[in-house]
Amino acid sequence: MESASKTAIILGATGLTGGLLLTRLLADGSFGKILSFSRRPVGFKHPKLQEHILDVLKLNEQAELFYADMVFCCIGTTRKKTPDKTLYRAIDLGIPQQAALLCQRNRIETFMVISALGANPDSWFFYNRLKGEMETGVLQAQIPHTYILQPSLILGPRQEQRWGEKIGAVLSKAGQFLMIGPFKKYRPIAAETIAACMHFLALNPYPIDRMASDKIAAIGKKY
Repeated sequence: MESASKTAIILGATGLTGGLLLTRLLADGSFGKILSFSRRPVGFKHPKLQEHILDVLKLNEQAELFYADMVFCCIGTTRKKTPDKTLYRAIDLGIPQQAALLCQRNRIETFMVISALGANPDSWFFYNRLKGEMETGVLQAQIPHTYILQPSLILGPRQEQRWGEKIGAVLSKAGQFLMIGPFKKYRPIAAETIAACMHFLALNPYPIDRMASDKIAAIGKKY
């Protein structure tokens, strides 16, 4: 049996996907310590869980705490929760880029971040452009094992109501039979599947840095 030697940092463990990933890693004997960096507690205690409640917008000030074997960035917001574009950029772009630079500084060799399908720094659309800029910044840190997950619409029980996502999920499910071949990546994907894929990649190095939704699903549904 593998010794419990791995330490992981999760950014966004209080969110949907980050919370599911946290549950998985706590149950995995390969991990001896999980550090959660968040603005609020996850809501339970565990002997392997160490929480740092702090302002994640100032993550670059936490270098002395930021040591692990790998980092998972599951942070993201919505226009409804964060209508101010400056703050939106600080969360969706600033936090992942700060985390990547801390990985570079502290020689952490594995970094995973949840982006979005359609991410493109040259996009006309604010959200896609923002995610594309984030990906560019993360890759510039040149972390040896960098994984950028680009899911389609993420499904799962959330604390807040996201009616746009609910409507999109219904329409997407209705048209799933049309989403085959190159269109398969547009199928909605369960947050649990994304968490499972990240868990797999943590233990099994993969040869690509960007992973679209269909590839995430292919790995996550098997793990």
